[in-house]
Amino acid sequence: MMRIKKYSGHLALAALCSVLLCSCNGSGQQQQEQDPELAVITIGEGDATLENGYPASLHGKNDVEIRPQVSGFITRVCVAEGQRVSKGQTLFTIDRVQLEAAVSAAQAQVAQAQAAIVAAQANVNTARTNAKNNKILLDKNIISSSAYQTSVDAVNAAEAQVNQARAAANAANAQLVSARKNLSYANVTAPAAGIVGTIDFKEGALVSPSTLLTILSNNGEMEAYFSFNEKEVLDLTNGGRRSLQAALDSLPTVTLRLPNGEKYAYSGKITTVSGVLDAATGSAQVKATFPNPDGMLRSGNTANVMIPNVSRNAILIPQKATYEVQDMKFVYTLDKDNVTHATPIEISKDNDGQNYIVTSGLKAGDRIVVEGVGITVKDKMKIRPKKPGTSDQAAQQPQQ
Repeated sequence: MMRIKKYSGHLALAALCSVLLCSCNGSGQQQQEQDPELAVITIGEGDATLENGYPASLHGKNDVEIRPQVSGFITRVCVAEGQRVSKGQTLFTIDRVQLEAAVSAAQAQVAQAQAAIVAAQANVNTARTNAKNNKILLDKNIISSSAYQTSVDAVNAAEAQVNQARAAANAANAQLVSARKNLSYANVTAPAAGIVGTIDFKEGALVSPSTLLTILSNNGEMEAYFSFNEKEVLDLTNGGRRSLQAALDSLPTVTLRLPNGEKYAYSGKITTVSGVLDAATGSAQVKATFPNPDGMLRSGNTANVMIPNVSRNAILIPQKATYEVQDMKFVYTLDKDNVTHATPIEISKDNDGQNYIVTSGLKAGDRIVVEGVGITVKDKMKIRPKKPGTSDQAAQQPQQ
């Protein structure tokens, strides 16, 4: 009977150990399943091209201010804002009544001047006849020499009147030409093909040559204006050791990032950099030109000029894999036990808004967390790594 009891005791102990072992295994498995599953990448090195963005304002290569050349009331606005117009097309018409009256008055002045010439020439003919007759009388001693001289002086005076009348006629003709030209200005036409800008004046508005009616933008080619700071200008010219033109020739093509985040379809080229820095801002104005065959870009648009910069043997990480504490950037590296560690890093100034180039703090082969940083990930947290999505991979190799 004692053996049976002893054997029964061993069975009970074995059963208890089995239960405890199962409980421990289940608890460990449950704890592992509770560890968050987060995307992780393995750092690699390679050539990285990042784009630096510069806020720019866009203008048509030939933006023309449209102003009337005569004063008057607008009788018709012939175009709409944003309309594409051709060279010579009428944009506005100005009241012609006063201009036509000026032409009629000038024509009358011309006619009057022509009549004055005819009358003056008749006086010359009469004076010459009198002088000729007086010469005969003088030769016969019928009149005195003073009387003859008086008739000669009359000829000279009559000829002077003719010259004066002709001068008046020339002035009247010039006035007529001017009046007719002003009448032609009643039609305000486009000096070149382009896009009509804002129109602030309606029919009935009184305008003058100082009035800006609209701006006509020839936007077949657009110019983007932005700025380089003093350091960027020095870097561009190697501290002044190469000419600005040589520096411009060496620059790569640039692109435009539109306000909606999309990339403009056509590349451009930086064409000029101001040789003088703005004393107030310490920056130099830069101009890049872009083709605009579809007319998508308009004067007054804004965009970011994106300038590519290639870094050799660079470590590139997604910006969302970083967080900031007191102006220092950190990432969460992962050890062999899949435990996170807050790791400070230093980055290049170049970034494309999505990635950073790491200059210190990481090396090839390191693993970093790229999901939940700044939200769920904490220091010394155990996680379950998973492969990242395409957008998380950047220039690194995904975690295997």
